[in-house]
Amino acid sequence: MVETTTEFGEYDALSFDCYGTLIDWETGIAAVIGPWARRFDAALTDEQLLVTYAAEEARVAREQPALPYPDVLAEAFRGVGERLGHPVGDEDAARLGASVPDWPAFGDSHDALMALRRRFKLIILSNVDRESFEGSRRRLGVRFDHVITAQDVGSYKPAQRNFDVLTGYARGEGLRLLHVAQSVFHDHVPARRAGLPGVWINRRHDRPGWGATPDPGLPVTPDWEFPSLAAFAAAAT
Repeated sequence: MVETTTEFGEYDALSFDCYGTLIDWETGIAAVIGPWARRFDAALTDEQLLVTYAAEEARVAREQPALPYPDVLAEAFRGVGERLGHPVGDEDAARLGASVPDWPAFGDSHDALMALRRRFKLIILSNVDRESFEGSRRRLGVRFDHVITAQDVGSYKPAQRNFDVLTGYARGEGLRLLHVAQSVFHDHVPARRAGLPGVWINRRHDRPGWGATPDPGLPVTPDWEFPSLAAFAAAAT
C-alpha cells in the first residue's frame, strides 16, 4: 500500500534512530569483525557474526549503561570472541570502538533527510557518544534540530529513560512527534510504551532474521512500514 502525505499531516517533527536507520552499521561492524573472525574460521559469515554481536552489544549496554559507546563496541567485540573461543586483542577491540565515523551512510539517507527537513523538524535519538555521532553527521551532510545521545542520557536504548528524555523535549517544544527507526528491539518497543507512533524503516526487508539488532521478543507492530528512507520521504513530503 502506498501512503499519502495526509497520513503524516498531524506531525511536525521526526525523531530518528541513527545506526541501522540512517547509517549502515551492519556493514561498518562487519568490516572489522568479519576479517578478524575469518582468520580463525573461514566459513563464518558476516550474518552469523552480526547475530552474535547483537546479543553481546545489548548485554554490555544493559549491564554498563554509563560506558562510552566506543567502549561498548570494544567490550561487545570481546564478548563475541569469548563466544567463538578466540580472544579479541586490545588492538582489534579498539579498532571497532573507533570505527563509527567510518560506517557508511545508506545511499538514500542524505536526500531523504533533506526532503523531510523541508516539512519536519529533525531530531536524533541514538545509542552513541557525541564525538562518534559528529563523524556520522558529517557523512549524512544534514543539520539536525536536536540531538540526544546515550552519552547525554546515561543509558542505552531500549532503556525507557532515553524515550522519556525524547518525549520530554518534544513536550517542552510543543512538537507533535513521530519516531522513525529500523530496530524494533531498540526503538519501536520502548517508543510504543512511551506513547510514540512509529515508522519502521525495514532495511532488512529482503533478508531473513534480525542481523545486528536482537529479536525484540514482543509482538510490536509499528504504525507504518517502509523498505527504505527514500520510500518514507516520498510518502511523507
